Amino acid sequence: MDTLRGMTQNFDEAAARNRLRSDHDRVQGLIEGLRDEGLDQEEADQVGDLSHLPQHPADQGSEVFEREKDMAILEQLEGELAEIEAALQRLDEGTYGVDEVTGDPIAAERLDAYPIARTNVDSANVDSANVDSVNTDSQSS
Repeated sequence: MDTLRGMTQNFDEAAARNRLRSDHDRVQGLIEGLRDEGLDQEEADQVGDLSHLPQHPADQGSEVFEREKDMAILEQLEGELAEIEAALQRLDEGTYGVDEVTGDPIAAERLDAYPIARTNVDSANVDSANVDSVNTDSQSS
């Protein structure tokens, strides 16, 4: 574990932890805000008529579209929150800043720009190239 800690000292651990906690609080607040707007309600309750007058289908369609858009945003935020929590766990385990593909240290500039990074940019490109290669190979079979 000391070897990993030595490799990851290309960043300020306290600053990384503070930034990740700040990002966690920000994203958690956004998620709670969306849920407070009624995303936890059943769709029929949220989109339902408030009056006894029939609702025009176009209006109802707009409401459904807005709800689906908000649900997609919520899903994206929940994914981001999970990545932030995983980065905080890597900090606790001493593996933050270590490329998950190569085991090399992640560049400090990348961690500053993208604190939840799991890989260096080069590793991410190599990994996606390998996936593309596998997909191309399986399609030609």
